[in-house]
Amino acid sequence: MSEHTESNVYRVEGFSCAGCAGTFEKNVKKLDGVTDAKVNFGASKITVYGSTNVTELEQAGAFEKLKVRPEHERTASGSIDEQEPSSFIQKHMTVIGSLLFLLFGFLSYGVNGENNLVTVLAFATSMVIGGYSLFKQGLLNLTRLQFDMRTLMTIAVIGAAIIGEWTEGAIVVILFAISEALERFSMDRARQSIRSLMDIAPKEALIKRHGQEMTVNVEDIQIGDVMIVKPGQKLAMDGVVVSGHSSVNQSAITGESIPVEKRVEDEVFAGTLNEEGLLEVRVTKQVKDTTLSKVIQLVEDAQAERAPSQAFVDTFAKYYTPAIIVIAFLVAVLPPLFMGGEWQTWIYQGLAVLVVGCPCALVISTPVAIVTAIGNAAKHGVLIKGGVYLEEIGALKAIAFDKTGTLTKGIPVVTDFVEVSDVNRSELLAIVAALESNSQHPLASAIVRKAEEEQALDRSLKVTDFTSITGKGLKGIVGGVTYYVGSPGLFEDRVADQMERIQPLQEQGKTVMVVGTEKSILALIAVADEVRESSRNVISALHENGIRRTIMLTGDNKGTAHAIAKDIGITNVRAELMPEDKLTQVKQLQAEFGKVAMIGDGVNDAPALAASTVGIAMGGAGTDTALETADIALMGDDLKKLPYTVKLSRRALAIIKQNITFSLGIKLLALMLVVPGWLTLWIAILADVGATLLVTANGLRLLRVKE
Repeated sequence: MSEHTESNVYRVEGFSCAGCAGTFEKNVKKLDGVTDAKVNFGASKITVYGSTNVTELEQAGAFEKLKVRPEHERTASGSIDEQEPSSFIQKHMTVIGSLLFLLFGFLSYGVNGENNLVTVLAFATSMVIGGYSLFKQGLLNLTRLQFDMRTLMTIAVIGAAIIGEWTEGAIVVILFAISEALERFSMDRARQSIRSLMDIAPKEALIKRHGQEMTVNVEDIQIGDVMIVKPGQKLAMDGVVVSGHSSVNQSAITGESIPVEKRVEDEVFAGTLNEEGLLEVRVTKQVKDTTLSKVIQLVEDAQAERAPSQAFVDTFAKYYTPAIIVIAFLVAVLPPLFMGGEWQTWIYQGLAVLVVGCPCALVISTPVAIVTAIGNAAKHGVLIKGGVYLEEIGALKAIAFDKTGTLTKGIPVVTDFVEVSDVNRSELLAIVAALESNSQHPLASAIVRKAEEEQALDRSLKVTDFTSITGKGLKGIVGGVTYYVGSPGLFEDRVADQMERIQPLQEQGKTVMVVGTEKSILALIAVADEVRESSRNVISALHENGIRRTIMLTGDNKGTAHAIAKDIGITNVRAELMPEDKLTQVKQLQAEFGKVAMIGDGVNDAPALAASTVGIAMGGAGTDTALETADIALMGDDLKKLPYTVKLSRRALAIIKQNITFSLGIKLLALMLVVPGWLTLWIAILADVGATLLVTANGLRLLRVKE
């Protein structure tokens, strides 16, 4: 679709099944002015390319009495996503009416007999009330030679009426109506996880504008406005703290269970809960661009993406339904023509084959699992951007990790401060911190922080004649003494006596700096990128979940890389890599293991993430790039969600296979009852309803998957 084509998104209420959504999409495509349309059944939305209006769209969905409205249209209450409330009776009026006439029919059957006019009229009325929309669409499909489940059901019920099977025809209609209601209920349950995300951000916020405080609808808040958030309130917009200090519960966005401390200049997100102090937040994004809005949009788009298994089911159903019609015709015609069977008996069996052949359970088997799993993941702070990635991560055998910022915190810390000469530790640490505060080297900040932690930082110390020695270190005069801080190579022969102390530190993956004067060495300082506390447990959990290989890809030196890998349990190490080398390594790993995931920060590792089977970005909540480029984004800056994601994916794969196998198996079993002539219409529809109910309930089990 051309990027210049006008497109509009509408929310749709009333979908009863995936097949109906497909019919609606076809009807919309035929509207004047519409060049294309795409229904998102999982999110109950339709994207229309071209020009149309709500009235025309509702006419296209009249067969299902669909209600359509623009995606961001506000309701009377000011909400843009609120659905009109309706009672149970209003929702299921046709089913209830049909059921009442069915019961009256059975009562008349017991009193007046099967062929009594009152009995027949009661069952016929039940069929018309419960099956009106079914017959309307089914007959329309029949005139267009479109064979779906409604076409099959229409032929079966009308056929039952023609041969006088009013009782079973009415039972078929009511059970089919109940089946559709159950399917609608199950998909609503699956979508509920996204609806709950929509509701977590306030619709209004207290804004300080031109020196005055005012309550403003989020749609009218401008970038740069200062939002006042009191303790116990949720944030309505993304922004940066400009005043105050508090702990904020970010679980709705990142899945973190522990509140995060927020100070001036820290980023905060819409939908998170301010637990303690008063915060003033400068708004940085419009409501449609907040992290929460992006997550909802991306999850809804993901639910529309068809997984490989769903594509298989759709293709299979395309040929399966016409095949069932042919089989039903042959069952009805061949025995009377060639084996002396009774026409009424075998026409009845043929109608039963049509009913049992309805692909309801098969069609719903995959989408209900995909929608449920992706919604559950979003609630746990994992953004999966399509059913294909949900399936792919479950089939992985190897995962490659960037080291810095992924397995480690990406912030160097002083791990060892070893005094070599008889010196005062605090005084020497203060001198080194004073020297390093003049340096731009990444390790300098680690030493300054160490001095602060030990309360040894002395801002009054004066450094003169400061010089940076390229590639080796630095020197400067403090208190009339010239001090040197740098790599062992800076001290040449004087460091030889200290190699027994230096080498063990280097073998642990630490960077060793030497402190000394022109005459002697005073201390050794070891600095390392600190490993995340969760890394060991995460790698162990992945191995337990069937990931055979975990590979570290890093630009760091081999000694450091191997030391960290050994510490956390990584199986393979590829070190001293340039960004382009990581891309090559990912391709080599794919050749070796087939499917390989790459996890990194979503920016520096973009080529490797793109080349991998599944690209996983960390810290998606604060990084637009991660949300846009990765296939899966861990919203929190932590690896702990990765084993949960693998477990959820594998559970989803298993449930999809179970659903497909069961829905086909139960139909095959029911069809075998045709041979001895035992298949009845009510058994056929009961098998279909039962299968639909079981596969949807099985899919909804994914809501219970937790970390």
